[in-house]
Amino acid sequence: MTSRKVKSKLTGFRTKDGAGVSLVRVLGNQTVYEFDPILMLDSFDSTNPDDYTAGFPLHPHRGIETISYLARGKMVHKDTLGNEDTITDGEVQWMNAGSGILHEEQVPASERLLGVQLWLNLPKADKFSKPYYHAIRKNDIQEIEFDSGKIRLLAGSYKDYQRFKGDHLPLDYYDIHLERNGEITVETEDDASIMVFTLLGQISIEGEVIQEKTAAKLTNGTKVTIKNMSDFAQVLFISTKALNEPVAWAGPIVMNSQDELEEAFLDLRNGNFIRDDLKFED
Repeated sequence: MTSRKVKSKLTGFRTKDGAGVSLVRVLGNQTVYEFDPILMLDSFDSTNPDDYTAGFPLHPHRGIETISYLARGKMVHKDTLGNEDTITDGEVQWMNAGSGILHEEQVPASERLLGVQLWLNLPKADKFSKPYYHAIRKNDIQEIEFDSGKIRLLAGSYKDYQRFKGDHLPLDYYDIHLERNGEITVETEDDASIMVFTLLGQISIEGEVIQEKTAAKLTNGTKVTIKNMSDFAQVLFISTKALNEPVAWAGPIVMNSQDELEEAFLDLRNGNFIRDDLKFED
């Protein structure tokens, strides 16, 4: 078996988004091809509600899937499909924006807000797929214990365990908890596009130390060994397939060409963005 190593790594920087939410932006438009098909990764970690309760007012998306995981805290989702839903500690919001959707995210005060939102690019053939929203509850998440920690299987598969799968790209999404001196080896498909993100603590992979709030893209290989270098580490492991397609990205919309991007913003200006003519209700 071939061990995966760290190909590149990027530590996030503090910024603001939405109506003034303070967050750590880790991946963005400068990392599109290196981390393909993960477009964006924002991390939230605060015990001060003033950092995040302004939330993310109503805004459009097209051409992506947004996946929010909260280890701690609450998030309220509302969209033009008529969904209104809240996730809390240990749960996931999965939204396929597809052909076009408007949504808002409210973030109520909690003892601690800790989690991430990532944007998963849609293949060119699926850019105009039907939008949908899906919540992954705590009782939908398999917890698999090992000698020095546990895996929370948020989506996809791990060994013989199967959980929620999206309709487009494959995505195995693990929340790995490692106790002091703990380690785990995960078998992988050689050509899978794999990244890890250190939500809490620091780890090492084949001798390369990865600090907290850092995304690391891994080389190809059939296994990866993650070692904890802290008292406790919480690592998000994300395995999918690279698209190797051109990306045209502006704000909340991601297409494959500049012409498609301009068409999307024209639709937005002309009121044709929601193709099924669904209405957003307060």
